[in-house]
Amino acid sequence: MALFDGIKRQLRSVIEWKNPRADILFSQWTDNGDEIKNASKLIVGPGQGCIFVYEGKVKAVITKACMLDLKTDNIPFWTTISKFMQFFESEHKVGIYFFKTSKILDQKWGTTSAIKYEDPKYKFPVGLRAFGNYSYRISKPQDFFVNVVGSQSDFFCDDFRKVMSARIIHPISDFLAESRFTYTDIDANRNEITIGLNDKLTEVFGKLGFDITDFRIEGTSFDDETLKRINRIADLTAEAQAAKAVGLDYASIQQLEAMREAARNESGAAGMGVGLGAGMGLGQNMAQAFHHTQPQQPSQAVDDPMEKLEKLKKMVDANLISQEEYAAKKQQILDNF
Repeated sequence: MALFDGIKRQLRSVIEWKNPRADILFSQWTDNGDEIKNASKLIVGPGQGCIFVYEGKVKAVITKACMLDLKTDNIPFWTTISKFMQFFESEHKVGIYFFKTSKILDQKWGTTSAIKYEDPKYKFPVGLRAFGNYSYRISKPQDFFVNVVGSQSDFFCDDFRKVMSARIIHPISDFLAESRFTYTDIDANRNEITIGLNDKLTEVFGKLGFDITDFRIEGTSFDDETLKRINRIADLTAEAQAAKAVGLDYASIQQLEAMREAARNESGAAGMGVGLGAGMGLGQNMAQAFHHTQPQQPSQAVDDPMEKLEKLKKMVDANLISQEEYAAKKQQILDNF
């Protein structure tokens, strides 16, 4: 029986990749172990290629559909191999790997961790996550085989996706650092970022033997620490705009906020100082703020109660003071009047 099996292997005449799975990129031909016979024919179908590996080294790459007679056609290493053929089994093994030459479409990508870079405008660290879509094709089969597939007998789209996810972080980080986009510009400039990244990815991944095409960014998000910083900037900007609307500077707003916090914390030392007199103290500081932010005018104009009440109303409308603080100060102005 063993003799018959050996003869049967010798009669193997066709080597081809039949009905490959939709999600496979590379597959080692194993129908006859790792032997090929002197009378075999090789069939490479449309959208396929073939790599010959002999004693661990790539000896030939076929990238177009064809049918070759391994006995007569010119395969560069075939003459060398045939010298070592034994009657029933080859002493020197040959690896035949089929691969897809067609483009792999509509693949999803996403950053496995936040991309870190410094915001060029606000000078704080940003953590950005992104996801999108891309297509790719194997452009240099030998480089792809050596640098990516390695010793695996089968290599699938999911395996490639892991390689892509692991290697995409650095090109995006480098591009964002070089392009100097502040966090507020990311979504508005996604197309420009995509174009710039295409050039960067072509350079990086081309060395591994494949081309990235149709690369797109579909969405972005920031990590929790970055969102806290962004929200703080938004709050401070809103407070500054509100203060400007009522003629106060940022220092005056901070002073009011400190007094308000002290009034809330009655158990602390600051609260003891403010306590029940928070309203009166706040009113005095507000009056000083009004005085410092206005140009020098005759004392009668500065002491105009109507002007003070009008400014006070603007402050409560801008949420710079509470209704209780507004009522207390309003009553003080009316009492003095």
